[in-house]
Amino acid sequence: MLRITDQIELEEWELTEQFTRSGGPGGQNVNKVSSAVELRFEAARSPNLPEPVKRRLRRLAGARWTKEGAVVIRAEDTRHQSRNREIARERLAELVRKATVAPKKRKPTRPTLASKRRRLEAKRKRGEVKALRGRV
Repeated sequence: MLRITDQIELEEWELTEQFTRSGGPGGQNVNKVSSAVELRFEAARSPNLPEPVKRRLRRLAGARWTKEGAVVIRAEDTRHQSRNREIARERLAELVRKATVAPKKRKPTRPTLASKRRRLEAKRKRGEVKALRGRV
């Protein structure tokens, strides 16, 4: 079980791990040992995630979101399979944690009088500079 927040815990059946050979450091060992981890989380089918969190997770995951509704995270940072597993789980937990935070609604505001004056002053100065470029 992977604990994300106090309310959200991911069950083991929702997570599948696949181990592949990693690029990167390791010398001759790279060709023999499957140390890279591909963690797959079935987000769309998860009963533990509320619907708004799933929508935000889909947007945050981007290319890591598959057509089947799974999030795929690959970790090949170290030579050790166990450490790569931990890294992949940490990344997934952080991604889901970000998805739990609802973005604040933007309140439209009007520009201040001072900002309008600054903008118009900058436009006037720029116009003067351009006007001076003409023939004498």
